[in-house]
Amino acid sequence: MKRKKIYYEPEDDVLNIWVSEKQFDFAEDDNGVIVHYTKDHEPVYIEILDASRFLGKGYGSFYKSAFRSGGASIQQGISK
Repeated sequence: MKRKKIYYEPEDDVLNIWVSEKQFDFAEDDNGVIVHYTKDHEPVYIEILDASRFLGKGYGSFYKSAFRSGGASIQQGISK
């Protein structure tokens, strides 16, 4: 089963970004941005905690431009 590439969880304000279908082995947290890696240190999955704060007021334009090409799948949109 193919995962959604980007998924926003409004109840927890977490933005999930999958960059690979590989299995991850470990994660590193840098001020609420958690990157999950394979054993070979390849990034697989990124979690952004407090996403609305992290992206700030400019997140609307970022969000629109990120998906303008239609390359990403969106399960839940970010709303103000």
